[in-house]
Amino acid sequence: MNAHLPVSSPCIDICLMDARTGLCTGCARSLEEIAAWARLGETERRAIMAALPARLATLGAKAAAPAEALAKIRSVLSR
Repeated sequence: MNAHLPVSSPCIDICLMDARTGLCTGCARSLEEIAAWARLGETERRAIMAALPARLATLGAKAAAPAEALAKIRSVLSR
């Protein structure tokens, strides 16, 4: 990974967990994924991020800012 690029993250600073799905309503990651994020390699992060659009769809109306989250995910994955 290039040391000059920021660590990729789908976080949009809206951190609220949905009790039914166990996913963050901001970024759609699980608590386990959020806790492990700093230890994961870029390949692992990107694999999780690839699954996040479907998770946001699962959250539906509970997703806090789906357009913002999808834009962030797409931006990171396009690097």
